[in-house]
Amino acid sequence: MLKKVLAVLLSLTCLAALFAGCSGGGSSAAGGSSAAGGSSAGGEKTGEGKTIGIALTSKALARTNLDSIYLTQYLEEMGYEVMIQYSENDVAVQNSQIETMVSSGIDGLIVSPSDGTALAGAMELCHENDVKVCDYDALIMDSEYIEYYATDNLFEVGRCQGQYIVDALDLENETGPFNLEIFAGSMTDNNATYFFDGAMSALQPYIDNGKLVVQSGQVTFAECSTEKWNAANAQTRADTILSTYYSDKRVDACLTQNDDLATGVISALKSVGYGTADKPLPVTTGQDCNVSAIKSIIAGEQTSTVFKDIKELARAASNIIDCMVNGREVVIPEDKLGYYNNNVVDVPTYQVSPMVLDKSNWYELIIESGFYTAEDLGMTEEEAKAAA
Repeated sequence: MLKKVLAVLLSLTCLAALFAGCSGGGSSAAGGSSAAGGSSAGGEKTGEGKTIGIALTSKALARTNLDSIYLTQYLEEMGYEVMIQYSENDVAVQNSQIETMVSSGIDGLIVSPSDGTALAGAMELCHENDVKVCDYDALIMDSEYIEYYATDNLFEVGRCQGQYIVDALDLENETGPFNLEIFAGSMTDNNATYFFDGAMSALQPYIDNGKLVVQSGQVTFAECSTEKWNAANAQTRADTILSTYYSDKRVDACLTQNDDLATGVISALKSVGYGTADKPLPVTTGQDCNVSAIKSIIAGEQTSTVFKDIKELARAASNIIDCMVNGREVVIPEDKLGYYNNNVVDVPTYQVSPMVLDKSNWYELIIESGFYTAEDLGMTEEEAKAAA
């Protein structure tokens, strides 16, 4: 337990060191806040009189709501006015929203793309109007104007999911075969390919040796992708797979690559009788630590998720844009630094390290770290401790 709590605290310590660099004099750092809280060394708020636009995907996603809360909190602590727009996964809407925010005179933009392949024109507009841009969560492709990116260690997120299935089924020792189905993210989300590749790096050897069998035969990213990461779309596909391939077979594991997909797939499984003592739910994965997912894990339905510290990610992006707007150098610590190629440039990236969360460690990662309170989960402190 102590080791995992220390891992969370280490990330926060790293952020504090970063922000101390950004707040002083001529050098800057991408990362978290110290007691300076984004203010200059003299105590003046670095964002006073300036506005940061935030372009996010869908307000319907629990993850996006957390992004909004923490980005707003950290930027306002620095003194910025904040303007938030949600595209509801419509890239035409997002392009229009960015154009409107640029026309309104924003100083910087944090953007989580609805479709990373369709914002190059909007990035050029930002460049022409001297609006600094920090790409957030998903990579914007085909633009030379993406200078910095804040995201999770994407391949490692997927590898964690795949390895969890390997370990849960004890594939190193068991002969199997075990039945697996795969539910990946959206084709328009560049991150989804990294998640998929990471997971398959752990799973493919066992598919190749026959210990894992995908009865549907759907094993490519294109076949397994889920439009807009939508739970209903995942449920519909799962319904079809279960009725077509599993009338007389059992599903042992589902690679569900975020918490919303897990919700949809678990709903489909329960509709055909899974979730009982005679027919337990298969191993499922996820990411984002949605409140609903944590509750599901506590209840013994969803098996695991990937803890990605959204507070750290939002703090990093807020600090990067603060440095850029104020003309300070952005310095990313070596242990957090990565590069993602968007077909034009290798983008320097602040990467948040993921950790697997399941019923054995949810309390320490979620409650003891302060990520959520017991009240956030609809529990008293006593109830949360009792459930741990």
